[in-house]
Amino acid sequence: MVVGFIGLGNLGEKLALTLLRNNINLRVHDKLRENASKAIENGAQWEDTPIDIAKNSDFIITCLPSPTICSEVMESNVGVIKGFSAGKIWIEMSTTSKKEVLRLSKLIKKVGGNSTDCPVSGGCHRAATGNISIFSGCERNVFEIIKPILFIMGKKILHTGELGTASVLKVMTNYLATSNLIACCEALTTMKGEGLDLAKTFEAIKISSGNSFVHETESQVILNGSRDIDFTMDLVLKDIELFQQIAVERKIPLDISPKLIEIFKDGISNYGYRAFSPSIIRRLEDKTGLKIVCDGFPDTIEDDEKETLGYEVELKI
Repeated sequence: MVVGFIGLGNLGEKLALTLLRNNINLRVHDKLRENASKAIENGAQWEDTPIDIAKNSDFIITCLPSPTICSEVMESNVGVIKGFSAGKIWIEMSTTSKKEVLRLSKLIKKVGGNSTDCPVSGGCHRAATGNISIFSGCERNVFEIIKPILFIMGKKILHTGELGTASVLKVMTNYLATSNLIACCEALTTMKGEGLDLAKTFEAIKISSGNSFVHETESQVILNGSRDIDFTMDLVLKDIELFQQIAVERKIPLDISPKLIEIFKDGISNYGYRAFSPSIIRRLEDKTGLKIVCDGFPDTIEDDEKETLGYEVELKI
């Protein structure tokens, strides 16, 4: 079994290294070869183009920052589809739109291949240890084939149904995470304005009904001041706009989602599209003159769970 991996950014590199750590025969490609340096050092074989990845791999994983970039990687003259053949499986791990997954999968189908959308959730720190969660949308027989690969890269694996359903659920979860992030920023800033100790504020939220995954991770790097969560504002904006697009298409009038888009567009205009997403708290810091930092918090988040083989999440209904 040979796995090809395209896209070795903050997330993709960690997923690729997890595969290598578990003795998977891996071939890699990225727009920038230096992004693949760690993977190559750990035994991956470099391929010069996406078409080479497709020709020389049984499973082709893409983990790319936007639908536009994925389209280029898949459809260019040296793209994945040009090298695809019957029996191969495309595993799309980018956070993208259902429409794009379905459109590209039709091209894969024409050459006898199969497709699945497999976005991940849980943060880069969990991708680094193979403990991230993975959604998978595809026919059940395809899921059965790719399960061993997903069980290596992730811990909790959910088969979400037909192709495209995983991408829809992923942008929904990122919308919720973004909502939590903005709420945490407002809560921490308001408590600072009230004169409360921020370390105690953090613990109060953590042990209360107001707690969330985002608070336990991103609030820590906010308070440290690094704001480093390996995820940038442009990616947040892309994801919440994809969620908003679903709501608009379904004629569902949302109140919070458009405001989040407005907030992150403002954040990008002031701090840059590559600013870490927790840096959005700077909008409140700049407006209030308050500095939301506190001693004793880490500058990055690391996963303290032991790496274990993943498993399929079973529905309890």
